[in-house]
Amino acid sequence: MSKAYIFVIITALLFGTMEVSCKIGAASLDPFQLTFIRFVIGGALLLPFAVTHLRKHHIRISAVDHLKLAGAGILGVSISMSLFQLAIVMCNASTVAVLFCVNPFFTMVFAHFLTDEKLNRHKAIVLFFALLGIFFMLRHWDVQEGNSVLGMGLMLLAAVVFGLYTIISKESQKKLGLMTQTSISFLYGSAVLLILLIVTGRPVIDGLSESIPIVIYTGILVTGLGYYCYFKAIELADAATGAFAFFIKPVIAPIAAVIVLREKILWNTAVGIILILIASFINIRYQKRNQYGKNNKQ
Repeated sequence: MSKAYIFVIITALLFGTMEVSCKIGAASLDPFQLTFIRFVIGGALLLPFAVTHLRKHHIRISAVDHLKLAGAGILGVSISMSLFQLAIVMCNASTVAVLFCVNPFFTMVFAHFLTDEKLNRHKAIVLFFALLGIFFMLRHWDVQEGNSVLGMGLMLLAAVVFGLYTIISKESQKKLGLMTQTSISFLYGSAVLLILLIVTGRPVIDGLSESIPIVIYTGILVTGLGYYCYFKAIELADAATGAFAFFIKPVIAPIAAVIVLREKILWNTAVGIILILIASFINIRYQKRNQYGKNNKQ
């Protein structure tokens, strides 16, 4: 179990600095270009592990599986992560980081309507604290300097779409494994972005030579190593343990934004972070208890 938490901490540190690194990258790279680069690198780095898993368990990917993976990739990468990067351009990194952490709560809502995982009292409490946290983070009565209403709206939309991506991906994950589903869907989503870049005349490789450090960090470390460590934490423990990374991230990200970007954390941001942390803690505790109950029944 100790090894699992080491991977959780590494994941939290990498994901917690994602918005800051993407904000820096946005200064020299097109938002869609950076998203494409991040996920084609991340997907390619995870692919050998995915292939190993498929061979080990004698799993074949059917044409229907490929369609599902492509659909998931379009949702998770082409749409959600592009909106995410656009929001980073328009908002403070600390605001974006915390708002995106609410995507698991949108997953609950989608799960209620699309699966047999219905909302209950515990989930309703989680959603209440999450929505209250969003209310304070948005600070609609006096938008914080560096943020914009459009940027925060795009960020919430990115979180909503990523929540749907999570639900859509579950069926493929059961058959192909988490590593395979993520790797191939990332590559499909990146392929769609590449087409978009070419069709719209946006840069594909222009500017990369001047941005190699940030490309390495966001692509290899954050997206590649970050997701690998997250999957290893789940493999060594369970999904609830892996989710602790997203419980720690809302604390790390604002600190990184203050240190690196000199952003200010106002009282409403602090209140929002605390409320979303409470929601995350209740959610993770609920998942842990459910997992413990399932293991005892087996």
